[in-house]
Amino acid sequence: MTAQTDTTGSVTAVYKVSGMSCGHCEGAVSGEISEIPGVSSVKAVATAGEVTVVSASPLDEEAVRAAVDEAGFELVGKA
Repeated sequence: MTAQTDTTGSVTAVYKVSGMSCGHCEGAVSGEISEIPGVSSVKAVATAGEVTVVSASPLDEEAVRAAVDEAGFELVGKA
């Protein structure tokens, strides 16, 4: 995982997600992850198979896994 805390106190983490292939996939994953409390930004990139999440504090990986599962994809782990 790449986790960084910037000057505003937020945490950025990058996760690997398998199965995304299009913009609809990106939207589905982003939508589910954005519902996790504390998440302020989500950017999914299907071609890279990565999701970058900015949150107020480090997220529980199981919460992220559940959100990705709900969207119909698989969380491989942290990038």
